Amino acid sequence: MDRPDNRKAVITGIFLSLGLVVFVLGVFTLGGSQKTFAKTVHINAVFNDVNGLKPGNGVWFSGVKVGTITKMRFVGIAQVFVKLTVDQEAQQFIHDNAQVKIGSDGLIGNKIIVIEGGNAQAPIIKEDDTLSVEKELSTDDIMKTFQKNNENLLAITSDFKNLSHAILQGKGTVGALLADSTMALNLKNAIRNLQTTTQTAAQLAGQLDVFAKKMNTKGGLTDNLLTDTTTFNKIRAALGQLQKATTNANTLVDNLNTASKKLTTTDNALGVLLNDPKGAEQVRTSLNNLQKSSVKLNDDLEAAQHNFLLKGYFKKKAKAQEDSLKNAGGK
Repeated sequence: MDRPDNRKAVITGIFLSLGLVVFVLGVFTLGGSQKTFAKTVHINAVFNDVNGLKPGNGVWFSGVKVGTITKMRFVGIAQVFVKLTVDQEAQQFIHDNAQVKIGSDGLIGNKIIVIEGGNAQAPIIKEDDTLSVEKELSTDDIMKTFQKNNENLLAITSDFKNLSHAILQGKGTVGALLADSTMALNLKNAIRNLQTTTQTAAQLAGQLDVFAKKMNTKGGLTDNLLTDTTTFNKIRAALGQLQKATTNANTLVDNLNTASKKLTTTDNALGVLLNDPKGAEQVRTSLNNLQKSSVKLNDDLEAAQHNFLLKGYFKKKAKAQEDSLKNAGGK
């Protein structure tokens, strides 16, 4: 073999060796990056909308990449089955009540799956477990919400515009208050009167409080009435006597009314004297005659005393009276 051919063979061998080394290093580098040779556990999730997710995207837990998406397929009517590969080193920190959701790797990066939640009381995930999916709003849902909010804001703005226009035209209570100075003055006076009434009510409440404290003062009348049974019994007895006196007074008034009614009739002597002039004149005449008869009788008795036939009788009677008076005085 010629010398140039040997040189060519050596150079070719060197390049082949370098290529083999680069290939081996690349395989190990990619295997380390994708963790091809690491032990893993497979878990599942079912999404209604994967929102651009695709196999090869990462799986993150607490801000650390712990796995990749290995498979996606449709199931049911419109759901997507996603199989996740998670490093066995992270398995002990993920519990089966954790949830998964779709996130983003950076502001405009690739879609990723984020595992979050779970608690230490729940068991850790096992091979082929299925985690629940946390419902999140997609970009379309957010845009629909914004659109709905804009429509509501436009409706509110339109209503406020119509309301302000009506107010400026003096319509409604607020418009009348702004346009009618008399009504505004009346409202101001009403508020002032209400304030005065409130102050008066507050003063009255204060006075009632003072009065109540005085009533509850120890030794006062109210306190005695509420606590002293002896005082209460005395007041009850006095009220009973007052009631009896009232009853007697009513009876007396009734009797006086009856007597006064009889005085207005002519079926009795006083009624005749007060109401019958003829009867009263007859009684007056009888009294005059009786008085004259009494005077005449006195005169007759005086004359009888001086009569000689009866003179001895009256002397004996007078002497007997004097003797009785002396005897009574001696005793």
